[in-house]
Amino acid sequence: MTDSSVSQKPKAVVLLSGGLDSATTLAMARQEGFAPYALTFRYGQRHAVEIDAAHKIARAFSPAAHVVVDFDLRTFGGSALTSTIDVPKGRSDQEMAQGIPVTYVPARNTIFLSFALAWAEVLEANDIFAGMNAIDYSGYPDCRPEYIEAFERMANLATRAAVEGKQRIRIHTPLINLSKAQIIRRGLELRVDYSLTNSCYDPDPHTGEACGACDACQLRLKGFAENGIADPIAYVKR
Repeated sequence: MTDSSVSQKPKAVVLLSGGLDSATTLAMARQEGFAPYALTFRYGQRHAVEIDAAHKIARAFSPAAHVVVDFDLRTFGGSALTSTIDVPKGRSDQEMAQGIPVTYVPARNTIFLSFALAWAEVLEANDIFAGMNAIDYSGYPDCRPEYIEAFERMANLATRAAVEGKQRIRIHTPLINLSKAQIIRRGLELRVDYSLTNSCYDPDPHTGEACGACDACQLRLKGFAENGIADPIAYVKR
């Protein structure tokens, strides 16, 4: 993407975790005519292999910029992703649909969106894209439409640019009402290379291969199966 082409497009901050959903969201933001500024977080997560995936996706999509922010939520713990709590494996669809699992990271999306809001104000960008999903997800409270709507209202009260009338923040969550199968189908239409992504909560620490049994892996595998195609990433042999 050349400097001249970027300058002609509206800027958008896009949360890029390295997973399937965020890669699809990045592709959708670009397809909608935005110049994407990708934002990734290294927050002490046990599935840090997703950081490498985010770099690969960024190289493939050539966003206007790609920033990785470092902070450590292991300081607080409270989640299977930021502490020694075991990641649940082999749960049924019914089990995944009940309650909020231990893979929920306290206030994670609020923290992520706050960083995105800060960067958007500096960039003079009105738009933030995030891959939250309220259909095929594990019951996280910060993935619900009402949460996104509330954050957007707050965002427009929180920045100098918004208060001075120079900015109107919009939070785009294009996947929020799509099933995993629908997300994958849309991504394939946009030529997303899903072999670059990694969604696993507990990948092999040596090979980076996905476990195939955590909630994220099961939802991902189901989505590919419903599209009649194989997931292109490597899974631990069981």
